[in-house]
Amino acid sequence: MSRALPKYNKRRVAFIGGAAAVALSGTVIAGFALAGETSRSSGTNARTLAGPGTVSCPDVQSRLPAVPASAKAEVDRNLTLLNAQIQEANKRLVDTVGQGGPNFVQNAIIGPLKDKRVATINRIATAIGRTAARPQGLDALAPCTLNTNGNAAAATPNATPTKQAGGNTGNTGGKGNAGSAGNTGNTNAVGTITCPDVRSKLPAVPASAKAEVDRNLALLNTQIQEANKRLASSVGQGGPNFVQNAILGPLKDKRVAAIDRIAISIGRTAAKPQGLNALAACTLNK
Repeated sequence: MSRALPKYNKRRVAFIGGAAAVALSGTVIAGFALAGETSRSSGTNARTLAGPGTVSCPDVQSRLPAVPASAKAEVDRNLTLLNAQIQEANKRLVDTVGQGGPNFVQNAIIGPLKDKRVATINRIATAIGRTAARPQGLDALAPCTLNTNGNAAAATPNATPTKQAGGNTGNTGGKGNAGSAGNTGNTNAVGTITCPDVRSKLPAVPASAKAEVDRNLALLNTQIQEANKRLASSVGQGGPNFVQNAILGPLKDKRVAAIDRIAISIGRTAAKPQGLNALAACTLNK
């Protein structure tokens, strides 16, 4: 038998029901807020935790012919240097996450690494060529690529990881990585690059070497022109070390390779000039 509830009981029931509704709606609202917050947080974490990637370079050791005993020490030393260069490049990738623009890794790490490898591979070929047939085409093994987890848009497709003596995962020196010579933000006057004159420091050039020497001297001039053009086109880019890392450092490495070829070509039929690599470093005049 039903009977009407007292008025105070009705009010109590209504109050309890309303509180439950508020609590429930509050839970729903909190749930939506939490879901949105979690989504944003997850996105941030995904960007923050994205790895810088690793550098992969073609294997040089496996592409070499039989190495004469007289060249073994120099070849091994330079193979070890190739390993160290990749290690340093990978360290540089980690240390510079978030720096520079979309081409930072290509300009400041991958590009300079290629130039260092050209010079090192050239020394390997020269060492072998002193007492055996000089291996050809090794320079094609110089370019490296970035296996990226999201840190650099300017990398080329994946390459076979290097398997040289010592585990080829690194890079010495980091020439494109140190110092801040010449740039405090690259936002004011562009400036120009000045490099030591190589031609005036050469000994008499044998006739058999003249064409190769002239070709590399012209290349040195072209390299400076390209660097100056890069200066003009990159005003406002990068941080305080951008010019050193992306322009002066790579230019030095390119000059080392060209100067080395000049010395080698002279040395084939005359005394090889010494100390020319001291002319490789350039400066920025503001």
